[in-house]
Formats: sequence, C-alpha cells, structure tokens
Amino acid sequence: MFESFKDKRAILPRGAQRLFIETVEQRVSTCDVARICECSTRTIRDWRREKFPMQLRCLHLLSRHAQIPVPKHLRAANRYAHARAAGAKGMRAVILKYGRIPVDERRRKEGWQNWWDTKGRFEINPLLQAKPIRKPKKGTDLAEFLGLVMGDGGISHYQVVITLHHIDDLAYSTFVMRLMRKLFGVRPCIYHRPKDSINDIVLSRRELVEFLHELGLPIGNKVKQQFDIPDWIKRNKTFAVACVRGLVDTDGSVFTHSYVVNGKRYRYKKLSFTSRSRPLQVSVAKILVDLGMSPHLSGYDVRLDSIVDMQKYFSVVGSHNPKHLKRYLN
Repeated sequence: MFESFKDKRAILPRGAQRLFIETVEQRVSTCDVARICECSTRTIRDWRREKFPMQLRCLHLLSRHAQIPVPKHLRAANRYAHARAAGAKGMRAVILKYGRIPVDERRRKEGWQNWWDTKGRFEINPLLQAKPIRKPKKGTDLAEFLGLVMGDGGISHYQVVITLHHIDDLAYSTFVMRLMRKLFGVRPCIYHRPKDSINDIVLSRRELVEFLHELGLPIGNKVKQQFDIPDWIKRNKTFAVACVRGLVDTDGSVFTHSYVVNGKRYRYKKLSFTSRSRPLQVSVAKILVDLGMSPHLSGYDVRLDSIVDMQKYFSVVGSHNPKHLKRYLN
C-alpha cells in the first residue's frame, strides 16, 4: 500500500501547486522541504514552477509539517497516467507525417525474418562487398612499396598502415600517398597522432591485404614471424634495389660519425638500417654486397660506414625520402 501511495501524483489546478510550495517554504526552508520529501532541492524547485506534479505522499507530509491545509480540488493520479495521452499524441503525429498507422511490430519482424530466410541471405549486399582495387603487375614501384611496408608499415586483416614522423617525414608522406594511389587506384587516409608525433597513412581494403599477402607480406606481427623480402623480389636485381630503397627510406637513417685523432676532427656520413627480423637483415646485407658495397651487421643494424659505400648507395639505390638526401648532402 505504501509503495502504491508513494507512486501517486498530486494533480492540482494550474498555479495551486506553486502556491502550496511557496506557502510551505515560508515556514520551512527549502533544504528541510527536500529532506522531508527525501529528494533534492532541485526537485522542490521543479515542483514550485510546476514542471511536473509532486508526489501525493510529499504533499501530505508537507501539509502536516507546515501545518497548512491540503489544497482544494486535489485529485490523485498514477505516476504514468500521462503516458496514454502522450502515446496518443505521438500516434497522431505519425499519422499526420506518414498518412497511415504503423504496422504491427511483431508482424514486421516475422515478415523480415521470412524474407531473410527465403531470399535476403542469398542476395549479395553491396554494402558487404569488398571494394575493388587496382592490382598492379610486379615492378619497381610495387617492390619499393613492399619495402616501405616492411620497414615502417604493418598489415592487419582489413588495413595497410604506414607510420611516419609527422614533421621529419612530412614530405616523404606525400610521396608515399601518391605511390599508393598510383599502384592501387585508391586514395589513402592520413591520421595524425600528436601525442606520438606521427602520422598513420591508412588504406582500408580487404582485397589489398589479400593481394599483398599473396605477394609475400605477413599479416599481423611481422617481427614475431621473422619476415623476409619475398623471393620474387630477391631474384630480380632491379626489384631488389627498389625494395631496399623502400626499407631504408622508412626504417633507415643517415647520420654523421665524428671523432678526433691526433687533435684533428674527422666527420663521415654513415647509413644504418634497423630491423629485428634476422632474415630481413641478412637479405638486405646480401643485396648491398651484390651491388658492390661492404655492409656489416651490428646487433639489429645493417651498416654502411665507408665514404665509397655511401657514394655508391646514393648513386645506385638512391632515396625518395628528402630527409635522407638532406642529411647526406649537408
């Protein structure tokens, strides 16, 4: 009985509820009114401006505490008495907008399920179809792209992502995006991550992922899989050179080694390619050896230390990353 009484609402003529609350607040503070009614002061203010009807039990409690009579013409209503009228109002709005009464929801669901079982699931939904890409033939551009993906990129089941520094590699990012569009006919998206100071260049195409996987790129953690340059690239000298260029442009660095001998300072430009995949390190070193250079392996690095090797690298392999060219030439 108490819960039923508690859920009842006091329905009063317009202005009567406001007058009742104001009269109570002349004798009891708003905070005490809220405490008596076990609600917030905001609720009391809403009752005062008649935003919604107050609880019937609260009206009687306040009447006793403030020692004022219950307002005339009081009637009780269920807490959700307004729902029927609101529903009817909404129905009229729907009929006015659509010119008909909505179908029965249960029948609608049954009809949809019947359509799906007999026809819908056998049709090809264009929204679920993989978006097509251009599949280029094997060549130097494709070999270089695979190199830069193996360098600072990665492949998930639905995306190809290449991650570059947002300032140092900004010009190179433009080259990478143009290369992707040239090869696959798809415009990549670029997402800036300021906290990490990087840009993610992203192509979201399942068909592209499958195509690159068929060409030899791993899906998922490439270091854990100890990936390597695909054989079709290593067998072709031109492709191998392009692939190494992509690898070094992304995961390589050009730096100045400075030291002093007998009071004289010497400065030489050197090159380092870094990878945690041992098979990849060995393949890069072998390609450089086949090109007449003398690399050496040091930890995770493949290094070129001599002036002659540096000159040969930039004349034979070259670079599309302005950052490397600037550091080598300056």
